[in-house]
Amino acid sequence: MTSYPFGDTRPSIADTAFVAPGARIIGNVTIGEDSSIWYNCVLRGDVEAIIIGARSNIQDGSVIHVSGAYDGSSGPTIIGDDVLVGHLVMLHACTIENHGFIGMGAIVMDACVVQEGGMLAAGAMLTPGKTIGRGELWAGRPAKFLRMLTEAEVARNRYGASGYVRLAKMHKGEGSPPL
Repeated sequence: MTSYPFGDTRPSIADTAFVAPGARIIGNVTIGEDSSIWYNCVLRGDVEAIIIGARSNIQDGSVIHVSGAYDGSSGPTIIGDDVLVGHLVMLHACTIENHGFIGMGAIVMDACVVQEGGMLAAGAMLTPGKTIGRGELWAGRPAKFLRMLTEAEVARNRYGASGYVRLAKMHKGEGSPPL
């Protein structure tokens, strides 16, 4: 892991978090307890904050950035607790609430909100200012409401977040790999 200050601001990473080698954490970034940042991710909190809650995971190759005040507005990126962010995702100045799920290769743009338990499908693009409601599944480019998640899908997503906590501990050398 490479952690860089930006100006006077340094990343704040919980001792129990896992940050994989090759990840780049820059500036005003906070990573919560038992969260994981996987291989080759870039989190650049240079002109605003990136805040990641507890037990969330940012999977391999994802990029998280913020929006500066160049046009009179600015926006942090806020990720709640127990959030799954798939491989190669791009998050920009948005909010992903607790238990949110962002599928592989998806893009979430400025001022978007994924409410608690909401899901953006793999490859989807959520255009600026859109909100995914609680328990909703959105898909497409641009993303549109598809349907409500089933109870089984909600349970699977919650299990996935806890599974990444266990997997991160193994990558830190704190657990045994599954047989």
